[in-house]
This record gives sequence, structure tokens and C-alpha cells, in this order.
Amino acid sequence: MPDNPGRKNIVFPKWVNYLLPVLIVAAVGGAAYAPLFVNYGMGAPALKVGYMPQQPVPFSHKVHVGQLGMDCRYCHTTVDKAAFAAIPPTETCINCHNPQDAVNGIRKKSEKLAPVHESYITGKPVEWIEVHQLAEYAFFDHQAHVNKGVSCVSCHGRVDRMEVVYQVEPLSMSWCLDCHREPEKHLRPVEEVYNLGWKPQVVGNETLEQAQLRIGKELKEKYNIHDRAYMTACSTCHR
Repeated sequence: MPDNPGRKNIVFPKWVNYLLPVLIVAAVGGAAYAPLFVNYGMGAPALKVGYMPQQPVPFSHKVHVGQLGMDCRYCHTTVDKAAFAAIPPTETCINCHNPQDAVNGIRKKSEKLAPVHESYITGKPVEWIEVHQLAEYAFFDHQAHVNKGVSCVSCHGRVDRMEVVYQVEPLSMSWCLDCHREPEKHLRPVEEVYNLGWKPQVVGNETLEQAQLRIGKELKEKYNIHDRAYMTACSTCHR
């Protein structure tokens, strides 16, 4: 007689016999895979200061911005109009480097420009490699920053001095929060946002840092920068 006459016996199908070995293999494999996954996810090269990928065309910001004085917005046309800073299309490069322009074509026979010329002929875009990357779950709006007095320098450094662009800041959450808690340390007049060499005017015995804080606080009030509660709220960046 069964111990509990009112209870039905449960009979598992035969395929369950093969489930245990599968679970064991999955557990062992997962334990070995997890460290590799975490290391890859946390150690992506684009998240590290100093990340400097080799681009298909050796474009020099030092020459174009530093020596020739080109405005950032000539190439990155949406930086003050949209959340993202556009990568320039080939047509922008061809404005100066047209191989078919016998008069105004600059360095039209340079081998370094071959990918640009090929792109112009074939219509296929140059595959530029993104240097500064944020996680997809983090929202960042370029126009909201540059139109309120945050310069390109604050995030990208002195690109006008870079032969090859590289990442100078960690772009981590804590780094962003430091700026959001004290934006006056980075604010400048909006007309000076694209002047990468701008420095605050020192008054009296002020240090450069003190001058920045004085001007930054004035601009924070003038530009109606949101209060700290909004600036550090999770929903500001995670939407």
C-alpha cells in the first residue's frame, strides 16, 4: 500500500535522464566563460583612456584644426543641432581634396587620400572607426551641452593638438557625475565653445582655477543650468 493513497505518483519522461549531464556541462562551461565575458565587457578598448584606433585615412586634427583653424562644425555638422555629432561624409573631404579639380584640389595625388577618392568614385562611405563610445543605455545630447557653454575640450581634450585623435577622459558614470555636480568648473561663453584654446580672464590675484569658477557660476545662472537634483537624477541619462 502506498504511504499516501490520495497522492499520484509522478513519472518523469526518459529524456530527463539526459538532462543532468547537460546541466553539468553547462555549469562547467559557464563558469569558464563568465570571466572571459566580464573581462571583455569591462575591458573594451573604446572605454579606456588612451584608446587610439588606426583610421582608414590618417586625418590630422592638428593640421586641420590647429594650423588651418577649421571650425569643428565644418565636419561635425550636427554637434549643435542634434544629440550626436555627425561623422563627415566623403563629400565634405572632397570640397578640398577633389582629385578632379586641377586648380583647387589639395594633395589630390596623395596616397593617404586614396580611400577618400575611392569612396567618392564608388559612392561607398569611408569606414571611420569611432573613438569615443558610450554604452547604449546612456543618453548623451551634444547640443544640450555645447549650447550651454560646455566645450569640446571638456570631453575630447585638445584635439587641435592631436595628430591622431585618442580618448583622453574615461567617460564613466562617475566622471560625468563629477561635472554634473559642479558644472561651473567647465562652463565658458557659448561663443568660445569651439575655441579650444580659450582660457578665462584672470582678475586681480585670481588663479586660473578661481577665474574659471567665478565665470562658471555667472554663466550657470545666465544659461539657467538645471539644479543639482535634476543634473544627478538617474532619468537624466538613463531614459
